[in-house]
Amino acid sequence: MAQTALHPAMSAETIRITGHNGEAVDAYVAKPSEGGPFPAVLVAHHMPGWDEWCIEVTRRFAHHGYLAVCPNLHQRHGPGTPAEMSARVRDDGGQRDAFVLGDLQGALDYVRGLPDATGKVGVIGFCSGGRVAYMAGCNLDLDAAVDCWGGNVIPTPDRINENQPTPVIEMTPGMRCPILGLFGNDDGNPDVEQVNAIEAELRKHGKEYEFHRYDGAGHAFFNWAGAAHRPQQAADGWEKVFAFYERHLG
Repeated sequence: MAQTALHPAMSAETIRITGHNGEAVDAYVAKPSEGGPFPAVLVAHHMPGWDEWCIEVTRRFAHHGYLAVCPNLHQRHGPGTPAEMSARVRDDGGQRDAFVLGDLQGALDYVRGLPDATGKVGVIGFCSGGRVAYMAGCNLDLDAAVDCWGGNVIPTPDRINENQPTPVIEMTPGMRCPILGLFGNDDGNPDVEQVNAIEAELRKHGKEYEFHRYDGAGHAFFNWAGAAHRPQQAADGWEKVFAFYERHLG
């Protein structure tokens, strides 16, 4: 007889939340079908956009007992495929930090208003989303943040523009929650020196953090859909993510 309890049912749908400046933003929501209330996780997608991989990640959190929400942070650059919207974001000078934070605040308001949510909310982000997760931890009322190889936390001068006027590393004194960082030692952005500098800044300001670095892994090593995937390192990283959330979200 099949042991269905090992793979609990979940519900998933695309909804619209109220994001920055009161604008409607698409968001993918997944949660267990039974039980609750559930802690929540906001998923900040990577620069390739609101794509299939990020949707699968959102469902993975639901499988592990979380109410997960992944807003389309590139929606204002639609219509089109995730790749097309991502290209327009790059052409526009990158994500607009004010819009991104406003959209994540909308997702946070959405989950905190649900009767089957505990009120505990974390954020996780990958690639550009890792930068977003770090920034969100400094600016939003969150209980935990996970930065997966977030690039441009320490930007080069040419990266500072109207869209991203304040280097995220300068926001570190305002970090409001514990943060977990996962990085590949073969990554170029952030490279090892940048990760060292981010860790030093967190330590300098007395923030609660936990960093893990992986040999033989570069950027996007969780992404099972890409050539950069490193199964052994990714499996250990996911264990670190769930253990971190268990401690801080319950």
